[in-house]
Amino acid sequence: MATRQSVNEYLERCNEALEYAREQYQTGAQQEHYNATEYTDALQKLEEAVNDINHLSLSANDQQQDQLYRMRLQLQQLQNEMILKGDAER
Repeated sequence: MATRQSVNEYLERCNEALEYAREQYQTGAQQEHYNATEYTDALQKLEEAVNDINHLSLSANDQQQDQLYRMRLQLQQLQNEMILKGDAER
């Protein structure tokens, strides 16, 4: 079973990934293609976070699963927005 501390630490890392991705999304909106490497890195961090959440959910209790589910939705929403923005610029 996942410990409360491990879930909280992981959620904090997810928040950091979200913040980094949001910064790159905003920078990308302003600079278009100039931050392509950072933008791709942010998308990769989001994908890794989603995959890790899926794995961590397997050993989480109901309350933790709910927290992880909500975080996964946030990660995937930003990921989708970034992908659509990237596709629109091509």
